[in-house]
Amino acid sequence: MAAQAKDMDVVKNVDLERYQGRWYEIASMPSSFQPKNGTNTRATYRLKPDQQTVDVLNETWVKGKRSYIHGTAWKADPSSPDAKLKVRFFVPPFLPLIPVTGDYWVLALDEGYQWALIGQPSRKYLWVLSRTPELSEETYQKLLEQAKNEGYDVSLVHKTLQLDGIGDPDSETAKTPNDRVGLWWLRALVGK
Repeated sequence: MAAQAKDMDVVKNVDLERYQGRWYEIASMPSSFQPKNGTNTRATYRLKPDQQTVDVLNETWVKGKRSYIHGTAWKADPSSPDAKLKVRFFVPPFLPLIPVTGDYWVLALDEGYQWALIGQPSRKYLWVLSRTPELSEETYQKLLEQAKNEGYDVSLVHKTLQLDGIGDPDSETAKTPNDRVGLWWLRALVGK
């Protein structure tokens, strides 16, 4: 009989107001819902007026074109100090009909809210995030080691290219004529 994986440790008492803002994806485990060749991948979180839910904007660039999807996040158990959130996107993004909800667990967070390690209970998804497009190799390796200790196969993690001159760093939701709302979701369905 296989041993059951231990519960993952998560951060306690995350201040959602401090957590909001722009985060750059430094690395991740490949997933069907993110393009394999995306660059400058980032997430922008905005706390809604109810102070309980967060607007989520995920963006990535493929061949110079911006793809994005909007969603909403909230604490799975508002009475718990654990940083276990739920995030919901409606798919397909260009005709949002079906809600898809996933887990967003904060496994590590810098005291100054400058970097974070995000995972979920199946250990199939993992993200290393930073407030800046670069993260020191020492910090990156420390986060990979923590992920490994939580049961992740870190050999699957790949770094995300953050290239200069792609995406407008001064605009949270700058739109261009080449924007594609959630096109990566459709490509994931057909295996592109």
